Parts: sequence; C-alpha cells; structure tokens
Amino acid sequence: MPFVRIDLAKGKTAGHRKAIGEIVYKAMTETINVPKDDKFQVITEHEPDDLNFPESYLGVAYSKDIVFIQITLNAGRTVDMKKAFYKRIADDLHEQLKIRREDVIINLVEVAKENWSFGNGIAQYG
Repeated sequence: MPFVRIDLAKGKTAGHRKAIGEIVYKAMTETINVPKDDKFQVITEHEPDDLNFPESYLGVAYSKDIVFIQITLNAGRTVDMKKAFYKRIADDLHEQLKIRREDVIINLVEVAKENWSFGNGIAQYG
C-alpha cells in the first residue's frame, strides 16, 4: 500500500539511491506491517539549488546531503510504531550509508484504503 518518494541532491551513485530505497522498504516491512512485495518507490535526484531547506529547524542542523522521504500509506499505525519507524530509517541510513541522522526528513501521508488503485482501474481495497 505505501507509495514512497525519496528526493535528494544529484551526485550519488545508482547503488546508493537503490540502497536508500531498500532500507526504507525493509523498515516498512519490519516496523509498520507493510506486506512483502508491497514496494512502490520513486527516487529522484535534484540539482542542489532546487532543494530549498533551512540551515536548521527545531534544533536540527542540515547539510547538503539532506534526504526527503515521503510515504503515502493507509491510516492506522500507532504513534509508537511511527516513532520506531522514523528511528529505524535514520539509524539504518546512518549505519549503512553514512547519511547523517540529522539529514533524514520523513513525512507520512495517511489515506483511506479506497484511495488506491494498483492497476486495471480497480479500487482493490475499496
């Protein structure tokens, strides 16, 4: 059900970008009950000047290596599940790809199940 958009500045390898997607997918399946093979992702690189963000916000300082992760998914996860999910992604990106935890921005967009069509013009969950 989740649809993931990952945005970052140009300059990383295809392997690096793919690894970010895999880390997010694994965290989804292991912390917020996303089914196996439910992996729909768009990973987009941008010119550095096309990413507009502050030097810091809420006490967090950002670098040019900031990564924006937006996930549209069905509503229903608890706050504790979401917190564990955010931490898991930031920790795994840091440990596996050396991305600063501070540079991981995550946004969840929760929707009702009937807001999905996975092909053939059918609302599979509606």
